[in-house]
Amino acid sequence: MTEETNLADTDPARGLAAVRALRTLADRLEDIHVDSARRAGWSWQQIAEVLEISRQAVHQKHSRRTDESATD
Repeated sequence: MTEETNLADTDPARGLAAVRALRTLADRLEDIHVDSARRAGWSWQQIAEVLEISRQAVHQKHSRRTDESATD
């Protein structure tokens, strides 16, 4: 079986569940690394450039959580 065959599961439920799991993992990894970058003194602009999104988007998504964790 080729890698493409493994990725092209014919059961939509399994395929969609895999997509959901990957999104959840990617979101969690982003949260962890944005928090780490902010603790290291990175600006929202620096983080946005690495993620290739706007400063406003990264700030809106992460500022509340990182601001709260900074006070812990």
